[in-house]
Amino acid sequence: MLEVRALNCERNDRLLFRDLSFTLEAGQVLQVKGGNGSGKTTLLRIICGLNDSYRGELFWHGAPLGEQRDAFYAGLLYIGHRVAVNRVLSPLENLRWSSRLHHPADDGRIRGALGQIGLAGYEDSPCYSLSAGQYQRVSLARLLLHGGDLWVLDEPFTTLDTRGVALLENLVGRHAESGGAVLITTHHKLTLPGLRALTLGVAR
Repeated sequence: MLEVRALNCERNDRLLFRDLSFTLEAGQVLQVKGGNGSGKTTLLRIICGLNDSYRGELFWHGAPLGEQRDAFYAGLLYIGHRVAVNRVLSPLENLRWSSRLHHPADDGRIRGALGQIGLAGYEDSPCYSLSAGQYQRVSLARLLLHGGDLWVLDEPFTTLDTRGVALLENLVGRHAESGGAVLITTHHKLTLPGLRALTLGVAR
């Protein structure tokens, strides 16, 4: 599904990674590990087209990514470590807005997703009134509304309680089982029974 060939990246005259190559197939979860400042977020942003300070090649379904960006973005869901949620809007309003950008969903489906993610009863509350974990769940509810193949998740377990961690692991596992692929950075130890979890070490 996704192939990275000989990726090189420097930041502030410091080499983050050199000749980094890997593939991510349908049904796989690839966990990117590394210490703070090792380039995990930079790598994800390069793949998602948010950072062009690199050398190397990216391929999507066997063809150069640059030749099929529309198809790539149509199949991509990126959730960064900065939660993309408007604090003034309610969870329903936030997801109504984001779903219209890519995969339109009616209010019934959005409310269903919020219920599944543990926010039943909070759909119409302003997000500034939510706890940090609930705030994170608003963003993660997008996983239930997006029809894409590739999930790119940057530290998605941050602020989640034990129940939230188990819920997110289940969503990631189900996505891979259904033929999707997941690229994820996390310090959390992934437990995905029955799935192949690949670990990519990114050197400082």
